[in-house]
Amino acid sequence: MPSDANRQFLDFEKPIKDLIDEIASMRHRQEKTKLDLSDTIAKLEQGILDKRKEITRHLSDWQRVQLSRHPDRPYTLKYIDKMADNFVELFGDRNVKDDKAMVGGFASLSGETVMFIGQQKGINTKTRQLRNFGMANPEGYRKALRLMKLAEKFNKPVVTLIDTPGAYPGLEAEERGQGEAIARNIYEMIRLKVPVIVVIIGEGASGGALGIGVGDKVFMMENTWYSVISPESCSSILWRSWDKKEVAAEQLKLTATKMLDFGLIDGIIPEPAGGAHWDYDESARILKEHLIPIIKELKKIDPEKRINDRIEKFGKMGFWEEV
Repeated sequence: MPSDANRQFLDFEKPIKDLIDEIASMRHRQEKTKLDLSDTIAKLEQGILDKRKEITRHLSDWQRVQLSRHPDRPYTLKYIDKMADNFVELFGDRNVKDDKAMVGGFASLSGETVMFIGQQKGINTKTRQLRNFGMANPEGYRKALRLMKLAEKFNKPVVTLIDTPGAYPGLEAEERGQGEAIARNIYEMIRLKVPVIVVIIGEGASGGALGIGVGDKVFMMENTWYSVISPESCSSILWRSWDKKEVAAEQLKLTATKMLDFGLIDGIIPEPAGGAHWDYDESARILKEHLIPIIKELKKIDPEKRINDRIEKFGKMGFWEEV
């Protein structure tokens, strides 16, 4: 977790930055003058917590999209590191190469062996390029499917953590079968005999998210989004400009509360005040406490019933009218 000095702030987080700067100034003054300013500093620290709560209570849909992309936000490997023990990362699709945008492997979650799979973004310019900004190629989705089949072989539950702006749209990805790879994953995930839990931990865009997004239970963290298209892309198609991205975000109904209202997800996982980027340990603890009882509950269900329930669940999604 970045220190206060290294934190990055979004526009609407500026009041928090002002308080942090004021605390730093107070501490400097305290050291210099030897005056006891601890009470004032404590009040300012409480003010930061209050401001974090206040800001997240009144976020627009576009601001939640911004929060889901926050550069300090924890990514898949950070959640695995904080939640689980003995993580053994597995590599490669056994066909083309290892896609660094898609990560996965077995780990111990409170004594339960679980297969974790998810997209991984980078934390600086070099690692963002290495991870391709969390946009997986076909080999990434084939690697994910290989790991799911491995989990099925050993009868271990699968937990997927979604955080991607979409599958990589490059020419070489299409030549290697991007669409087929995602479609194959959807087809195979619906029939997996082990429990599958999906959690959107950041961005959940388009087929890039759906490629690891079919599960018995689908959850969204509080400040995330899930949609067929990003607000910017939607704006550029409808208005030939990114200037209407705020309007597009509102119209797409992509936030967790609206997705829950539509019945497209099973629940919302809360985040620490201000967002997951403020406290990695607390974010991981909250997520872990949600996952453990769900895994136990799903393991009690007969595999065939679980598959039928999964098919029925996704078959009911959407609204239509017969004429």
